[in-house]
Amino acid sequence: QVQLVESGGGLVQAGGSLGLSCAVSGRTRSWYGMGWFRQAPGKEREFVAAIRWDGGRIFYADSAKGRFTISGDDGKSTGHLQMNSLKPEDTAVYYCAVAVSGYGENSRDYDYWGQGTQVTVSS
Repeated sequence: QVQLVESGGGLVQAGGSLGLSCAVSGRTRSWYGMGWFRQAPGKEREFVAAIRWDGGRIFYADSAKGRFTISGDDGKSTGHLQMNSLKPEDTAVYYCAVAVSGYGENSRDYDYWGQGTQVTVSS
């Protein structure tokens, strides 16, 4: 099976930065795209960013534009989400996911998910 493991979460003060990583392993590596989602206490899981490996097309949620950067390596083994100018409202569990045939803002586009990493931004 395909496994995803997020890392890089932690506690940071408002205005600071964190870089998240998503390591992908398993027999199947021919996935089409990677997405990042987050879920804060009392809120539904929401889309953050996505990247399509074919051409590197990138999508960002409005809340992430200008502050977050999504990227991936050429071997499709590791994805990254660089988060700058963090705000307390960015506090959430962040999840990475991969899609074998699609991409986008809908979580149902994705086939495999990590277990998440906690990001806490203090005031």
